[in-house]
Amino acid sequence: MKPGCVSGCFLRFLFILSPLLVVLPAQGQLLHGDSVPAPNDRQQVYTAGDITVTVAVPSEKETREIFAVNLYARNIQPIWIKIENGGDISQFLTPMGMDSAYYSAREAMSRSRDAVNEDSLSELEVSSISRLEVPARSTRSGYVFTRVDEGTKSFNVDIVGGDEHYRMSFFVPVPGLRLDHYEVDLKEMYPEAERRHLELAELVAALERMPCCVRDASGKDKGDPLNLVLIGQIQDLYYAFMRAGWDETETIYGSSLLKTAASALTGGHYRYSPVSALYVFDRPQDVALQRARTSIHERNHLRLWLTPLVHEGMPVWIGQISRDIGVRFTWRTITTHKIDPDVDETREFLLEDMAYAQGVTRFGYVGGVGAAPYDAPRGNLTGDPYFTDGKRVVMWLSGTPSALDEIHVLDLSPYASDHVSD
Repeated sequence: MKPGCVSGCFLRFLFILSPLLVVLPAQGQLLHGDSVPAPNDRQQVYTAGDITVTVAVPSEKETREIFAVNLYARNIQPIWIKIENGGDISQFLTPMGMDSAYYSAREAMSRSRDAVNEDSLSELEVSSISRLEVPARSTRSGYVFTRVDEGTKSFNVDIVGGDEHYRMSFFVPVPGLRLDHYEVDLKEMYPEAERRHLELAELVAALERMPCCVRDASGKDKGDPLNLVLIGQIQDLYYAFMRAGWDETETIYGSSLLKTAASALTGGHYRYSPVSALYVFDRPQDVALQRARTSIHERNHLRLWLTPLVHEGMPVWIGQISRDIGVRFTWRTITTHKIDPDVDETREFLLEDMAYAQGVTRFGYVGGVGAAPYDAPRGNLTGDPYFTDGKRVVMWLSGTPSALDEIHVLDLSPYASDHVSD
């Protein structure tokens, strides 16, 4: 979206002052950051108008090799960026879009001073992008030092200049974690003959006939209600969720179990804690995401399954979201997270979260599990009660930011039936 006059004028004023506000390297090193080589071949490129942006994120191991210090251990993750300005006016990079709390080069040096010598530290400074301006018909490359995101690094690159505002979203895998969704081949899940391309009325009818709830591995017992539907390409889904602060989940294996156990015992914060498998369409979730808060005991987590439905050329996902509010003992799994029984509130939290992250363009509601009133709740697979109005929220997601006043609320009731999902 193009900035308004006030924001645009403020940014230009900030950029004019930026050389006065930033402590720069010695004059001989001033333009060192113009030709810093890429750290690896996992590069992503985005072109808009006269601007081409290329990015790459080094892994923890690659970062140690480049800078001779474990920056990841100090919560510093470098992003390499190259900006090619083929136009006739200067453009300005705004690192704030990459991370609102990014580190300056000198700050990264200060945080690492106890680990390496001064010569190694100087590499942090001369490799950084120290100036925001990219002059006309020039190229600038270097590092911006951000906070660590393992698994996948999702960020925006915002560039402004003249009357244009370029906003580019990137989604860069970072080696190191064993993520569950990397093991799922979504492209080959449904052959074209099984895919159903539906108009809106047909879509609502099909969604209301989807399974009501998740199941256990045997497929017999019903669990938490399937209370959300997402419509969008996988990259749009991840852009929206990661912009909102959601994290991926690791697979269940030795290291992730040890980290989970340690976090559970200490009340620590494990952003990528694995989630147990629940089943729809006779398979475990295709995607699991979580939004941790102060500890592993308190988080929102959701599971998604790709359906064979297609609407407006986009895949349709069905899912379940719940809010963990503690841990309790159970005969079935020894320990389990206790969920907030008001699952509708958690469903609405997700809608708000996507809206404020500018990731949703439209939403509405369809029938689902059917109502379970407060005084007659149902139970999930581990015996937690829940109550609900029985509906599913349907959200159309977008990789292009959509402001709150651009979101359309759809009344899907004319297409609804009295059918309750089984």
